[in-house]
Parts: sequence; structure tokens; C-alpha cells
Amino acid sequence: MATPITRDFTVKRPRYGERLIEGALFLSAAAAVFITIAIVFTLLKESAIFFSRVSVIDFLTDTVWSPLFQNPRYGIAPLLAGTFLTTLVALSFAVPVGLVAAIYLSEFASPRTRETVKPVLELLAAVPTVIYGYFALTLVTPFLRATILPDLPTFNMLSAGLVIGILIVPYIASLSEDAMRAVPASLREGSLAMGATRLETSMNVVLPAAISGISGALVLGMSRAVGETMIVAIAGGQQPNFTFDPTESAATVTAYIAQVAIGDVAVGTIEYYSIFAAGFALLAVTLAFNLIAFWLQRRYREAY
Repeated sequence: MATPITRDFTVKRPRYGERLIEGALFLSAAAAVFITIAIVFTLLKESAIFFSRVSVIDFLTDTVWSPLFQNPRYGIAPLLAGTFLTTLVALSFAVPVGLVAAIYLSEFASPRTRETVKPVLELLAAVPTVIYGYFALTLVTPFLRATILPDLPTFNMLSAGLVIGILIVPYIASLSEDAMRAVPASLREGSLAMGATRLETSMNVVLPAAISGISGALVLGMSRAVGETMIVAIAGGQQPNFTFDPTESAATVTAYIAQVAIGDVAVGTIEYYSIFAAGFALLAVTLAFNLIAFWLQRRYREAY
């Protein structure tokens, strides 16, 4: 018996709503790309004016940064040293604390505890950074001076770095916990079936499997620490000092930019263009960190 032929008489109507949504999404993505290109173009344009008056070699090799002095010198090394040092102190605190919090929330906490603790943890990122700055200046520094470092100066990179570490803990903990929870449950069950404990499963199975997302979280936290302004401006000091001692006062790239931006520097002067050169150097450092993170993510994603 022949199968009866059926016809589909439904009319395909144009889906204007979907096209509108697609257009809005495309515009959002294009706007993000355009803004990034505009920022890079502005930095390159203004930095080119600076480097037409200052040697690139002196900018990269000189260890004195004093553009606002009578005999100006434009070595970016002191600002980069302060930036790297505060970032290193921040990561030394935030990475272990953030990863331990992520492991607990992902592998050991009950759903009710996770739903309570995670939002509270993420609230740390919503606190204004100026409050963190005065917290470092009025509480952390006196505490360190009273307990372990009696000669600690009022303005120092150690206190600023520790408080920046508190600031970036939510970034590392939240994103790392999301990456660990995305690991298939079959890997956990297989490890437990082989006799491993929950801690061994977390450290030897879940953590390596989620290393791609965790590395992205670490680089995001690092980029946030590199770009922090108010904490280092308030608690770290604003005097450029080429040192790798975190107990000393120093300035970072962002602190210098903030110092000049709120000052009386005239537009068009070499001091004015120096903030764009410093910002371009900071952009290059951040870009290098992100390229390293992208390489690590690809490598570990292929491995696992």
C-alpha cells in the first residue's frame, strides 16, 4: 500500500524578532571591538608625541621617573617595579585563599552553604576601592607595624598589595569555582570508585581538569591588580622609587596617572603626554599577561 503524500501548508513568516536580536548582539560585539580599537589608537597617537620628545631607550632603561621636577627624567622602571611588586604581593595572598575557597565551595560545601557564602564573597568586589585604600592605611599598616614590622613606614607597598589581594579574591574564587563545577561528575565518581578521598579527588582530578578556567581566573585577577589605582595611591605612596622591597613606599603606573590627572598639568605639555606613555606601557604589560593566559588555556585544554 502506497504511503499517502502529505503537504506542509505552513507559511514561513519572517522572524523579525530574531533578526532584531541578532542585530543588537552584533552591534554590542562591534561596539566592544570599536571601543578597544579607539583606546589603543588614542594611546598610540598621544604616546607618539611623547616619544618624539623623549628617547624610547631612556624611557625603558632609566631608573628615575621625575617628569614633574625641574630636571625631568622619564624612566618608566620605577613605576613598573612598583606595579609588579604590589601585584606580586596581591597574588601571593589571593591565589591560595581564592583557590582554597573555590575548592571548598565546589567540592565540600552543601548547596545551601554555597548559595550563602558565594554571594557574600562576591560582595567584596563591590566595595569601593577608596574604602579599601583607607582600610589599608588605617588598619592593615598599623597592624603590621604593631605585630611583625615595627619600622614599617606609613605608606608602603606591602599593605597596599595585601588589600589588593583581598579585593581580587572574589574574582579568583568565583571563576575558579565555576570552572571546577563544570568538570564532569563522571571524573569525580571514577576517582572515588578507585578509593581516592574527596580531597585527593579535588586536588588530583578536579583541579587539573579545570586548570584552563582557573588560569583564566588568575590572569583576570592579575590584570585587576595591575590596574588598581586608589588603593596604591592612598596606601602605597605616590613617590616613584625603584625598589623591590615591599616594605618601602613607591608609586605605580596607575597612581602616577591619577596624580597627574587631578593636578594642574597643562594640556599639550610633555608632562601631560607622559601619562599616555605610562598608560601605553601598562597596556602592553596587560596584553602580555593575557597572551600568556591564552597560551596556557590552549595548552591545558588540549592536555585535558
